Order: sequence, then C-alpha cells, then structure tokens
Amino acid sequence: MNLEKVIAVRTDKTVYRDGDLAIKVFDENYSKSDILNEALNQARVEETGLNIPKVLEVTKVDGKWAIVSEYIEGKTLARLMEENPNKKDEYLNLFVDLQLKMHEKKAPLLNKLKDKMNRKISETSLDATARYELHMRLDGMPKHTKLCHGDYNPSNIIIKEDGTAYILDWSHATQGNASADAARTYLLFWIAGDITTADKYLDLFCKKSDTAKQYVQQWLPIVAASQLVKGKPKEREFLMHWANVVDYE
Repeated sequence: MNLEKVIAVRTDKTVYRDGDLAIKVFDENYSKSDILNEALNQARVEETGLNIPKVLEVTKVDGKWAIVSEYIEGKTLARLMEENPNKKDEYLNLFVDLQLKMHEKKAPLLNKLKDKMNRKISETSLDATARYELHMRLDGMPKHTKLCHGDYNPSNIIIKEDGTAYILDWSHATQGNASADAARTYLLFWIAGDITTADKYLDLFCKKSDTAKQYVQQWLPIVAASQLVKGKPKEREFLMHWANVVDYE
C-alpha cells in the first residue's frame, strides 16, 4: 500500500489515499478493540443499504493497525458550505434529510446508545450528585433502536460529482434515540462556533422529524456529559457548561 497521499489527520489516526482505497492508520497506543469495533460497526451499517464506504480489510501497516475502505471521490459537505455560502441553507436541508434517512434504518447488532452513555457518564469527573441526576435523566428517556451516527457533522458527508451523498466515519455508531443523535450534532455546530447554523439545524431537524425542540434539548446535558470523557481539552469547559446547564427534574 502506498501511504504518500494524506487526506485527513485526526487525533491518534491518519487517513491516506491509495487509488480507490482509503487507509485509516491508527497510532500504536490506539485500543485494538476500538479499531476492530469500528470496522465491525461499519460492516453492520453497510448491511442497512445506506451509501457508506465499504470495509475491504483490517490489516497492519508498519506495525500499526489500519482499516482499509473504499475511497469515495468528492467534496465534503463542510467544504461545499464554505465554498458556496449562498447555498448553505440548501446544503443544510440535504444534511438533515440524510440524517433522517439514516434514522429510518435498523442495525440490531450495534451497541445500544443508552448503555454507552451510561458508561461514559460514570467515567466523567462530574461529582456524584451530577452523575446521579444524569443517569436518572437518561434512564427516563424513551428507548429507541434507530441507527445513530454519534458524530454526524458536515465534514463526515461526501458529495460525489453526480450528487450522490455518502456518510463517513462510523466509529461512534450505536442504535438508540434519534434525538440524542440530533443533540450531538447541535453541540458539534456550537463547538465549531457556528451557533447560527446550530439553531437553524435544530429548527430543521425538529420540523422535518415532527419532534418537539424541548425533547432534543433534554438530551443536551446527557450528550455533553458523555462526550466529556474523550472531549478535547479546549472543548471540556464548553461541555461542562452544557452538562450542568439544565435544571434537572
């Protein structure tokens, strides 16, 4: 495999292109079980029929674990929004429509979103009272089994030249409540400093899915707390604020 062309650099991983292949190479300290789980998630989501890159191989490159997938030629939705600001609302509509199409799918062998969030809340540095309130709030939320992405943002959508959209990066995929997935996307826009788009996104999601905005907002402290464990240092203060922002019932 030729690892000369870097197409993305993330914390603890680098993605290369070699012809029709995308090769995600993980650092030596990355958990093997997390890497294998990511490949398994992607394979299970493939079975739903959504447009996603197919997993071709899990291998080692120079002693490092790597996931080899199809390379999808195109531009990210984030880049298209940047290049065509006058079409941003149109792209945001497409973004929400793709998310709702994803939420229609089922992948019954994926981990359950509620289980993952309970585990993450327990691992936070929040005090015992805050953790208890968050666990209780999460426990009271309806149990759903919709396919959830867990990191759904415009940089994870590729649009091919013919207009076909593909959803990338299924490392955080679970089955659970679509409104939790929407709350995560809302927070991602906030973290990026694009509060106007965050609000537009939430309005669109709620309108198109016929979901009460208050219901999505109930998920915000839970999602923020569950993100604290792996949140980047500069995001921690922001996430701590959201984890504590709502008066608990």
